[in-house]
Amino acid sequence: MRRSDREIKDFDSIVAVMKKCDVCHVALNNDGYPYILPLNFGLAMADGRIELYFHGAMEGLKYELIERDNRVGFEMDCAHRLVTEQKGESCSCTMEYESAIGRGHIEMLSDEEKQDALQNLMKHYHESFLPFNEAVAAKTKVFKLVVESVTGKARKKK
Repeated sequence: MRRSDREIKDFDSIVAVMKKCDVCHVALNNDGYPYILPLNFGLAMADGRIELYFHGAMEGLKYELIERDNRVGFEMDCAHRLVTEQKGESCSCTMEYESAIGRGHIEMLSDEEKQDALQNLMKHYHESFLPFNEAVAAKTKVFKLVVESVTGKARKKK
């Protein structure tokens, strides 16, 4: 990382940043080009590693790409704030942020695993339990990203 002064080194602090985010951008391999998807997600810890849960329609290009190559990159960011400062005749500006970038692999979940994963996803956006429509859940594919490596970065104006 070029700006080591902005690196978040503590693993639990990186996870805390991820929990604050509301969209995860997942990059799949599409014949040598990245195919980037903005996805809602749920986050869980399993044996000291991060697992991210996603949902979608039952078919589509993302599943074809995952079937060909289930390795992915991901990025998420939050806590954005534009900071401007007037210095005489000129103005400087910067952006505050927190982010996490990593890679891992996608695993498709079975129908038995789907319910817990969907609850995990809902929990990320709602404080209390919300039942979901079982008819809709039956038409929903659920998959998880098993994170193999992750780094964190933050910029806070002093």
